[in-house]
Amino acid sequence: MNRKLLGAGVFLFVCSAGLLFAQETAATASSTIAGIKYLAAALAVGIACIAGGMAVGRIGAAAMGAMSENPELSGKALPFVGLAEGICLWGFLVALLIILF
Repeated sequence: MNRKLLGAGVFLFVCSAGLLFAQETAATASSTIAGIKYLAAALAVGIACIAGGMAVGRIGAAAMGAMSENPELSGKALPFVGLAEGICLWGFLVALLIILF
């Protein structure tokens, strides 16, 4: 499943790469660059949030399992979930920098 999804993503990227190098006038070139910036920002946030969600899911499951065996670990396990959520914030920060600069 993952291999097919990766293959489809690479295929779409290669097919859309020709659109980026098409010859344009100066007026439409700036709008194309702005569109690519927005697409890059969306990808930065989207990929970071998917990765953060996967990390929180795995860390949360491990933390719940550890707390069921030893309830004293609850305070030590929760900061790791917060660290995984930080991945989403970094993706948002990168997207903000892409859009602003």
